[in-house]
Amino acid sequence: MTRLAYGGARKEFVGGREWFVRDIPAHRAEKAYRCPECGTDVPVGQAHVVAWPADHLFGDEVAVRDRRHIHAHCWRGR
Repeated sequence: MTRLAYGGARKEFVGGREWFVRDIPAHRAEKAYRCPECGTDVPVGQAHVVAWPADHLFGDEVAVRDRRHIHAHCWRGR
């Protein structure tokens, strides 16, 4: 499948698990989130990534519930 089939996400293998990962550019970062890696805020207007386990289909309820908004540097450091 292509990135388009995954809503623009790519697949990455991190921490022994396959993930869908999508970059969120600063102009699309419209809500604040708590980064699950470092525990600090991902503020409105800050570019970051959203990731969810690849064993869930894109768009299903579980995938939506399991999405995590993470600082890009925290994701790269996993």
